[in-house]
Amino acid sequence: MFDVLGEKFSSVFKKLRGYGKLTEKNIEEAVRDVRLALLEADVNVGVVKSFLEKVKDRALGEVVFQNLNPQSQFLKIVHEELVAVLGGAEKTLILEGKPPHVLLLVGLQGCGKTTTAAKLANYFKKKGRHPYLVPADVARPAAIDQLSTLAQKIGVPCWPTKTEDNPVEIAGQAVDFASRELNDIVLVDTAGRLHIDDELMAELGRLKKKFGNSRTLFVADAMTGQEAVKVARAFHDLLKLDGVILTKQDGDAKGGAALSIQSVAGCPIYFTGMGEGIDALEPFSPERLVSRLLDRGDILSLVTMAQEVVDVEQAKELEKKLRKNRFNMEDFRQQLGQMKKLGSLKSLMGFLPGARDLSKQIDLGEAEKGLKKKEAIINSMTLKERFHPEILNGNRRIRIARGSGTEVADVNRLVKEFAQMQKMMKQFSKGKGFPKLF
Repeated sequence: MFDVLGEKFSSVFKKLRGYGKLTEKNIEEAVRDVRLALLEADVNVGVVKSFLEKVKDRALGEVVFQNLNPQSQFLKIVHEELVAVLGGAEKTLILEGKPPHVLLLVGLQGCGKTTTAAKLANYFKKKGRHPYLVPADVARPAAIDQLSTLAQKIGVPCWPTKTEDNPVEIAGQAVDFASRELNDIVLVDTAGRLHIDDELMAELGRLKKKFGNSRTLFVADAMTGQEAVKVARAFHDLLKLDGVILTKQDGDAKGGAALSIQSVAGCPIYFTGMGEGIDALEPFSPERLVSRLLDRGDILSLVTMAQEVVDVEQAKELEKKLRKNRFNMEDFRQQLGQMKKLGSLKSLMGFLPGARDLSKQIDLGEAEKGLKKKEAIINSMTLKERFHPEILNGNRRIRIARGSGTEVADVNRLVKEFAQMQKMMKQFSKGKGFPKLF
């Protein structure tokens, strides 16, 4: 999402490398470049002005660490001020009082509201809560069907809404039912329109009034840029939003919505959608997002992702095999499968410090194809061949190449690389510092 903006920031910091110290002149140049980058990214003008005033004041003031080079000084200031623009420390959606807690998801049609309702239910379920889904957009039968289908997929109960039902009555009945069934969170997928109109806002107002203790979460499409910010402000004026969920952050948006909406709407961003999958929802962390934006990496998020998708028992078994130098092709195949769960190489690269420059040196598309080719070759082997690659003679390699749609040279290359890997593992396993995987 922030690729273009990140590139522009990188060019600003690189220009500062040639200076011996920060001066008023090179600070003015850097601030001007940052201003252009933010405006081109569709960041709110008021947010840009306030942000740059703080950056400039700090860069010229006594808070600058004199033992740092200009690039590091300016980078540190920009990093900290961007985190502040995004709300500072990560905010947690705290649900207090007597359950069930009612969460009203509001937003325009097409913002990903229905999918987000299911993602949020799935998130809470994994946290040990008992969510209940309510389709309240009676004007769109497709939205009702979609939420019902997603509810079945994640194993969460869903109210059987009909198009002739009244949305306010639906929500009231659903909350009463959820309370009896001991569901502690009720997620209401409210009506969406292509644009704000009086009918929509009146309906949302009645829903808000129905549940005095409800939380109203605005679902914003990051792809719409400043339009999402304008819509958020309009919803906030009427409904007093409690928070924002930013969707489609993995897309090609410029980033303006993410960097503006917290300041303009005056409420925190709690979650962000990072893909189409039902698990692709994560708590919004300003610190981690800014680290990725400024190419400083985000190892903590990568570790968290790995903990969620990696089979711990399998990892422990792999550790034992590595220590005893018993790593085979089948183990390699399983590890390729675990990598795929984490995402593409391009997405994983974004979590590493200096990834922006590194990605220019590596053709990630070709590397991705190479991994898929390796997986296809191993899948074409018999189980015996995976455990004992030393039996792979000429005829076997021809058969494997045909079965995987590759060339014999590709098979030979994989076998050679695997032999080198085994040799390295053997040497490593003899050392005293073999790391524990989990």
